Amino acid sequence: MSQSTPPINELEHHAADRATTRPVVSGTQGVVSAGHPLVSMAGMRMLLSGGNAFDAVVAAGFAAAVVEPTASYTLCGECVALIHDARTRETMALSGQGTAAALATVSFFRGRKLDRIPTGPGASAHLSFTVPGAVDAYLTLLETHGTKSVSDVLAPAVHYAEHGFPMYEYMRGLLDIPDTRKQFDLYPPGGTAVFYPGGRVPEVGELFVQPALGGTLRRLVEADTKSRGHRTAGIAAARERFYRGDVAATIGAFSERVGGLLRASDLAGYRARLEAPLRTTFAGREILGQSAWTQGPVLMQALGMLSTFDLRALGHNSARYIHVVAEALKLAFADREQYYGDREDALGSIGDLLVPAYLQDRAALIRHDRAAAEAPAPGDPRRRGVARGAGATAGVRASGVSTAAADGTTHIAAIDREGNMICLTPSGGVFRKSAFAPELGCTLSTRSEMFVLEDDHPNGLVPGKRPRTTLVSYLICEGGVPTMTIGCPGGDDQSQADLQLVLNLLVFGMNPQQAVEVPRFSTQTLVNSFYPRVYRPGQLNVEPAIPERTRAELRALGHDVSETGACGIGAVVTRRDPQTGVLSAGADPRRPTYALAW
Repeated sequence: MSQSTPPINELEHHAADRATTRPVVSGTQGVVSAGHPLVSMAGMRMLLSGGNAFDAVVAAGFAAAVVEPTASYTLCGECVALIHDARTRETMALSGQGTAAALATVSFFRGRKLDRIPTGPGASAHLSFTVPGAVDAYLTLLETHGTKSVSDVLAPAVHYAEHGFPMYEYMRGLLDIPDTRKQFDLYPPGGTAVFYPGGRVPEVGELFVQPALGGTLRRLVEADTKSRGHRTAGIAAARERFYRGDVAATIGAFSERVGGLLRASDLAGYRARLEAPLRTTFAGREILGQSAWTQGPVLMQALGMLSTFDLRALGHNSARYIHVVAEALKLAFADREQYYGDREDALGSIGDLLVPAYLQDRAALIRHDRAAAEAPAPGDPRRRGVARGAGATAGVRASGVSTAAADGTTHIAAIDREGNMICLTPSGGVFRKSAFAPELGCTLSTRSEMFVLEDDHPNGLVPGKRPRTTLVSYLICEGGVPTMTIGCPGGDDQSQADLQLVLNLLVFGMNPQQAVEVPRFSTQTLVNSFYPRVYRPGQLNVEPAIPERTRAELRALGHDVSETGACGIGAVVTRRDPQTGVLSAGADPRRPTYALAW
């Protein structure tokens, strides 16, 4: 059984000899960590000017849409977050996940003889457009918990778009992939001229300007400045212009022009949601995350299974440790395919999958001497861990390293001196899959590809419904108070990387920087959430730093081991010491992720 762990500061003392390439970033007044230094600085500007953590993440979120467009993120994308208000002591999940268009129905796709919702690379991205959710999520967060105006939080993003920022290596590398440019050529011109000035990939350090995107952001600033009264009037005006005004009309017209199903009327009824988080316990801590409209419960289910093992005795990243964690994840993903989705019964019954007795029975299915070669059957919580039916094999069988999440997504977290805390994962609109709208200066999200075309499935396509998103983030509580944020990009690898971050912190006593730097792994024995929903039974991806001896032991256990560049790149951990109030952060060196503190 996993041992009950002492306070984090005591654990960190025992892991102090684990070297890192960067130091832990610490301060007392505020900390921000995000996918690029300029994004972190956008948030830090809010803290330095008297704003709180929520202002900081909103500013960083808008800035990321400018600075990190190749990280599968766009202004017209989506986001999920967890927020903790130190004054009210309330913690909520924020859903900025966009919804399916009114015209997006199962019968529409069946009429086209499609059994999955397609997206790129190719000319089919328009069929999976979802309503942009991130902008309303940011405005809702600013309205309910922030202190700044729309103009304040947009200032860094507008500057980066209109005046440019230096091209950086990670972004240039993704622009240099042939499929990226090919996708631009399938839709009306505009994107190619922006991202390939003079027909070439911009050089590292070259100033990169996005005038059309700057113009879209300016519309929100104009709406704010023309409004009268309290700052909330400016927020309402910006929301009106984006979701019911000329921005919405532009989005709808573009979608219709390229054959998409999204219309301006779909935006008019959209609102982000603040919901109660899902909760579980592990190692004497409470873990909070999003519910079954995301893959968030995967981590929680896996923790429940892993609590039956002495993970510390197995040894960090030993073959036996990796094996047990990967096998627990296979079981959790099997339940994800069967039970998760944005439907009332699925959301209402998700707690049944977190009952300790059920997870203990599921854990008993893990063989210590052999890896499951296929996806396990989902469990039946009404009959404890007894499997029901066959495993989830509805995906397209393939071999080789998965690249579906290679572009990443991004993650942002902040804590302020009052103890307000937020971790946010934005995404949507990856260049190699979506369509670039020249009038907007950005792509549209294709998240509808995650729906299944089954009438009776919790994740079945229904107009106005949220697809079961891969986007997640987590808070860890000590003594009932949130003290740490956990977040990581990476599609189906997200909850897997986040699980390893939690274990690094709570079982092995790592500090935030150690937790994000050590090597990671991910199972691919699941139906991938992205089109064409690839299934790679038996495949275990490991990062290069996992030694060959460990890989050989994993192969002997039956794992099909494949080396991948990274599993969940861009991880972020932030922490507030409950005794001293000291704030600290770790930022993943696998990408230009960067933490700032003061």
